[in-house]
Amino acid sequence: MNVVDLLIRLLSAPSVTPEDAGLMEYVQESLPGFEVLRVDEGGVKNLFISRKFGEGEHLCFAGHVDVVPPGEGWHSDPFVPRIEGGMLYGRGAQDMKSGVAAFLQAVKEAETFDGTLSLLLTSDEEGEAKYGTRIVLEHLKKMGRLPDYAVVAEPTCEERFGDAVKIGRRGSINGVIEVFGRQGHAAYPEKSDNPIHRIAPILPQIAGVDLDSGDEYFAPSKLVITDIRAGMEVTNVTPGTLKMMFNVRNSTATSLEDVERFIRERFAGLEYELSLSQSANPFVTDPDTRIVRLLDRSIQTVTGLTPKHSTAGGTSDARFFGEYGVKVVEFGVRNDTIHAPNERVAVEEVEGLYRVFRDLIERF
Repeated sequence: MNVVDLLIRLLSAPSVTPEDAGLMEYVQESLPGFEVLRVDEGGVKNLFISRKFGEGEHLCFAGHVDVVPPGEGWHSDPFVPRIEGGMLYGRGAQDMKSGVAAFLQAVKEAETFDGTLSLLLTSDEEGEAKYGTRIVLEHLKKMGRLPDYAVVAEPTCEERFGDAVKIGRRGSINGVIEVFGRQGHAAYPEKSDNPIHRIAPILPQIAGVDLDSGDEYFAPSKLVITDIRAGMEVTNVTPGTLKMMFNVRNSTATSLEDVERFIRERFAGLEYELSLSQSANPFVTDPDTRIVRLLDRSIQTVTGLTPKHSTAGGTSDARFFGEYGVKVVEFGVRNDTIHAPNERVAVEEVEGLYRVFRDLIERF
């Protein structure tokens, strides 16, 4: 079975979060002789499978087998893979069963390695991620078996396969502000306290504002207002309360405390409540780290391209490796159809990704 056949097998499994559709057992059976750790919690299936070849460092390939629901607009069954015009169609083709197929095939074929090779798979990356990769890493830490390096095979490339590697991710801070006024008749505005009017002069000071200047790896942390609502959808009653929601994809230069201070300074004098939560922490892996240098060389060897180092995009399970001090990098196929109807991946990219991972293992 080659890497494309393997990917077709993975795409045939309807593993919508948090289901794995039997894929954990399939991967486990594909790697006889590997030590198996199953950590299944909260309805989520997780697999950590490893083999110690030598006394060197521990390299882990990580990813998820779950996919988002197919949705409408498909030209064929999203769980019956088809190849047309050099493209392989199916839900999860890019995000991220192509990555799983590529590193599984590369690890299957590894006969020697100066250290430990492992795979970490979860069925809860597209969901809340509460019982997925984070739980497995928690167990590994207690066992003293955390990897030294990790490659998460999320789709990272933009225009051409090989053009981008993610060496970090921005964090995500979610905020909810409730501003209190006094409801009243619209004909007597002097008898009410309209929270919409109260925040109107504040909005230009916060909407889309950069909270830092960014750096060579991170774009500026921008405050993005995602929802504002107040009133009863009538024209003759001024509202008594207003609720506003926002998100900040933060770099390492802006913390939750910085966001709280920013809001309090601008809402001074208003009666309000602020709720903040950090759903993901920012991290960056030094580009001079061994895993980044070796992956760059493997990509150059296979594609002829020198990838840029990026931290763009949303969050991924790489953030959990970063929290546990594991040097982590992300690399995979292009990401132009992820989560979309008729998701597809170029067959040559899948084969190229497999060759990159095989070269990386040999370089280690």
